[in-house]
Amino acid sequence: MGRRTLTRRSFAKLSAITAVAAGITSAAPVGLAQAESASDSTNVKRIRTCCRGCGKMECGVWVTVENGRAVKVEGDTSCFTSGGNSCAKSQASIQAAYHPDRVLYPLKRTNPKDADDPGWQRITWDEAYATMATKFQEVMDRFGGPSIMMMSGTSRCWCMASYGVFRLLFGSPNSVHPYQVCKGPRHFATLLQGAYAFSWQATTDQPEVMVRWGGSTELSNYDDSCRMTVDTAMHSQAFITVDPRQTNLGKESDIWQPLYPQTDAALALSWIDVIIREKLYDELFVKKWTDAPFLVCEDMQPSNGPIGAKFQAGTFVTKTRLLKESDLKEDGSQFRMMCWDTIENRLTYFDAQTQEWEGETWSMERSLVKGKEAQQNNLFPGVAQGWVPDQTGFGTDDGFERAIDPALEGTYEVTLKDGTKHQVKPVWEHFKARAAEYTPKVAEKITHVPAADIERAARTYATRLRPETGYGNGGIGYMLAIEHGCNAIQNSRALDALVGITGNWDTPAGNRGGTTSFLTPQMVNFAGNVTMGGGTPPDEETLAKLAGADEFPLLNWWQYWADANAAYEQIQTGDPYPIVAGIAQSGDFMNMANSLYNWESFKHLDFFVTVDFWHTPLSDRSDLLLPCAHWIEANATRPSQGSSGGLGLNVQCVERPGEVKYDLDFDIELYKAMGVPFSDDPDNPWPTEEQYCDWYVRATGMTWKEFAAEFQEHGWWDCKAMPPEWKSTWGFYRRYQLAMLRPDGKPGMQTPTGKLELWSTVMETFYPEESDILPDYREAPLSRTERPDLESEYPLICNTGRRIPVYFHSEHRQLPWCREQWPTPRMEINPADAERYGIEQGDWVWIENENGKIRQVADFYEGIEPGVINCEHQWWYPELNQSGHGFELSGVNCLVSRDLRDRHCAASYLRGYPVKIYKATPENSPFGNPCPCGNDGTEIIHDASDPRLKEWAKLHYEGGE
Repeated sequence: MGRRTLTRRSFAKLSAITAVAAGITSAAPVGLAQAESASDSTNVKRIRTCCRGCGKMECGVWVTVENGRAVKVEGDTSCFTSGGNSCAKSQASIQAAYHPDRVLYPLKRTNPKDADDPGWQRITWDEAYATMATKFQEVMDRFGGPSIMMMSGTSRCWCMASYGVFRLLFGSPNSVHPYQVCKGPRHFATLLQGAYAFSWQATTDQPEVMVRWGGSTELSNYDDSCRMTVDTAMHSQAFITVDPRQTNLGKESDIWQPLYPQTDAALALSWIDVIIREKLYDELFVKKWTDAPFLVCEDMQPSNGPIGAKFQAGTFVTKTRLLKESDLKEDGSQFRMMCWDTIENRLTYFDAQTQEWEGETWSMERSLVKGKEAQQNNLFPGVAQGWVPDQTGFGTDDGFERAIDPALEGTYEVTLKDGTKHQVKPVWEHFKARAAEYTPKVAEKITHVPAADIERAARTYATRLRPETGYGNGGIGYMLAIEHGCNAIQNSRALDALVGITGNWDTPAGNRGGTTSFLTPQMVNFAGNVTMGGGTPPDEETLAKLAGADEFPLLNWWQYWADANAAYEQIQTGDPYPIVAGIAQSGDFMNMANSLYNWESFKHLDFFVTVDFWHTPLSDRSDLLLPCAHWIEANATRPSQGSSGGLGLNVQCVERPGEVKYDLDFDIELYKAMGVPFSDDPDNPWPTEEQYCDWYVRATGMTWKEFAAEFQEHGWWDCKAMPPEWKSTWGFYRRYQLAMLRPDGKPGMQTPTGKLELWSTVMETFYPEESDILPDYREAPLSRTERPDLESEYPLICNTGRRIPVYFHSEHRQLPWCREQWPTPRMEINPADAERYGIEQGDWVWIENENGKIRQVADFYEGIEPGVINCEHQWWYPELNQSGHGFELSGVNCLVSRDLRDRHCAASYLRGYPVKIYKATPENSPFGNPCPCGNDGTEIIHDASDPRLKEWAKLHYEGGE
């Protein structure tokens, strides 16, 4: 099969035609309260809102409402983050809102948890709240809050309470959510090394060199996606993809790095090696804003260093071999990080307490006044460039009493306060040596990418195409694939360092973290993270009870999630304390660890509640199933969670059917049922939805209704050009230089030293081995190198998790428009492997290892390497009326090991493990049928002509029980 079936030039032309077509279908804005009559008897409105058909995207859409019913979704061209795109998932979400199987009323179980029929019985909301309040309080009184677990998923507005408000309500740290395996490790790593969530790239800024590493954002993603990604790739001067599998957009790339699954850090370090050897790095950034000049005393015992903050609560003193003034003299400061000044050939220091160098006086005015607007090409019409301050250096014009020049290289002798002499070297020497372990020739053997191609990609990325701008070509969009092979944190750190040393950290089109607007970072998740002051955050003693923290000590620093595997095991064993109850707002047990074990765990819970649209595998283990609102039925703010820089709103378009509750209302009413204030206002402890929304947008000086009306007329806001009184910092780049990143209002990053820490003081405190302190590569635990003994029995490597255009993880399998296009899970296989195993296109195939076996349909694809298959994840079958809805038939995480996880953040080992395959035949299949069947022999939907799809297409409001 040819690698490039459509040229970049022809694709760009096609994109332009598509853009014109999108413009034709998007009419002028219509206000929320306005309506245009199509006839005397028809009332038609077009309402501007934000789609939540997948993930947490910021795709602006218009919803057409006819006689109170949504009939159409189409793109909104005022939304520069999506450029008028409206994908299949977005348009099909109307089918979710009006689906005949949608749950519309509170339900309680009347049959045992292992029964195929839960015996659902309709109840009132009063009974539901009373039951929850009683059961949860009993657990808290008997065992304590940590014995309650909370779960959330993705999509659906706004089902994120396990990330915040449930933790406050129950006093429990045991949140189990997909963040642990999906962008959370990247955010974990960048906070560890520089600043929270700086894995996000400002793709909307139009990078000169676009790099997409381990993802298919042209299909679906959390931030920049679909049309925006495609347009940006076509506008870029060079386009690089890094992926074991040739992606849809990847076939248009100038350079494809088809690395072997889960060898990402080796490739990233190899790029770094090339960049350092060829001096393509940003020397001033490296010297002033990383810890590269800090001196390491290798043969010194780690001693007290700067104080670091834990993510949720508390502080800790770092233990580090970085040389400090306190190591040199008795009255020296543990915050003064020693460097070598090459101008005067003496020791100098950076003070991590003041965030100033020796002899420096920092000034916002001096840091801000010199600079210019960004100079990015091809910005979406109306999007601001933003202000780029010039880099400040070490001279007298930069606020120094006298110029200094911190050394990056060399060996120096120092005398410690105990009188012993030691040789010290800058961190850069250690970092350079680590990268040199992965020269392109070495990396070729690991990654299977030719050395010459590695060198070409590194040079293309790092060689500035427009050096006159004063910043790099753009950041790197690295995706969740790097998080799934037990080297998640180190993969992310290597890529974060690569972005940083090339001058692409918080610069135009660089990696910038979450968008800042008038909302705080905690408020991005709307009702999920933030109450109005009610509830008490878990203290350090409670946070220390986090499931898995004993085995993974960095979770004590991160404090954001319980390790899913540890939590599920604790449910079954009660060790070290029992977890006996829980609640889920969306979410499932199929996204982490081993699905079969997780499924068994839920049977052991005394009480569990699910809030969702559907009868799902998780609801089949629940005691209560409670209905929730669809995104066209909800109000919420919607700032870009990533670096897109947009701000829009979810605006309620239609009335909520049946007795469904909006997640926000559910949270507040559950607080009320348990007697816990949601607000710190003693006169109004449980606010209405409108009052909460008013409170959320108070910084704008408008009420929610006023703000929503403004949105209807104005469209999406560019956070780089917000009114000054909204106090957004998004319009400024190099915010570390402007004291806009740290909570203490000082310049620098969010690390203990205030620098981008190539030598991590947090990691060193918890993991003192140098292989952990510096970014590093480790083989996946079940790779051919680590476990060659498995190859004879399990000769193929299973890669998983690619994006599917019509689905988002486990969602949308019951939507006719989606399921017709993609009725079955596909196992991509190289035709050479298929011939070897006697498999034809479209055959059902058994995929098996020591953990379980599943079936998926063979799909021939030359875009993956022989010896590797690529399976789809999160499959279950809504059409099967049985406990679990057949998740065990095709769910690839049934093959996942429970015990193998990332050593730092506990992310599950979801990709790159060995399996065997063989053709499913009547002789080796249940019911004599190669096609997966339910317990009674009913076949799953596997063809677009299946009449069950027609039944699902009969959209109405009634029923749903």
